[in-house]
Amino acid sequence: LRARYGPRALNGNLSQVQHVVLVLSGKGGVGKSTITTELALALRHAGKKVGILDVDLCGPSIPRMLNVGQTDVHQCDSGWVPVYTDAQKSLALMSIGFLLEDPDEAVVWRGPKKTAMISQFVSDVAWGELDVLLVDTPPGTSDEHLAVLENLKKHRVDGAILVTTPQAVSTGDVRREITFCKKTGVRILGIIENMSGFVCPHCSECSNVFSKGGGEELAKLTGSVFLGSVPLDPLLSTSIEEGKDFIQSFPDSATFSAISSISQTLLSSLQTA
Repeated sequence: LRARYGPRALNGNLSQVQHVVLVLSGKGGVGKSTITTELALALRHAGKKVGILDVDLCGPSIPRMLNVGQTDVHQCDSGWVPVYTDAQKSLALMSIGFLLEDPDEAVVWRGPKKTAMISQFVSDVAWGELDVLLVDTPPGTSDEHLAVLENLKKHRVDGAILVTTPQAVSTGDVRREITFCKKTGVRILGIIENMSGFVCPHCSECSNVFSKGGGEELAKLTGSVFLGSVPLDPLLSTSIEEGKDFIQSFPDSATFSAISSISQTLLSSLQTA
């Protein structure tokens, strides 16, 4: 790690953060980090100050998605200064990806060391004023999730967004995530069905490569809010790979409309919480 442990921060590092939202998934490969990134961009374009805390310690992909992969983290009196992705400082990011000497370095840590790192991320990052802090978590229900909740006890967590794909094997895992939220007292803000159909890059027609409607059906069965569906879109995939702002580049696409609608529903839910 490039910068191991900064000064113990003041308790006020989250005092100017209005809302904290966890982004969860029952299994890997459902596009949770992609959804986190695109929601952050959509909220920023809606005029909000947004932060992303990437606690997926073994797979920190968001720095690449936002094209800030090889950035040094600096320190101030309050702790670590997050990396800003724009000149206006309206989108801030902290990830273990910034602390690795080599981007190919594997994070081979046991639970206690992961817990200590997450504790530092939660307490020692000087976020400043934020409207929304999105916490991108690893798949499943593990030490990392408990560490995040334990360290956020002093600061209210507004709730969690659950990301799934349409197939039954994915929605089945999200059921367990719902149980986790209920056991830990985390409010479920809603379910997002990702990879819901494939948008043809030539004619823009949407075809159901996988099944469809699994996320919406799960929301009905569990009494959760269904936030919306996001299709498989080659334009979105390319934007993520190249670290470009999809929301800004393709405002006329159906995928843009889906993500924008989800972000507005999320904002409304946070304001009435």
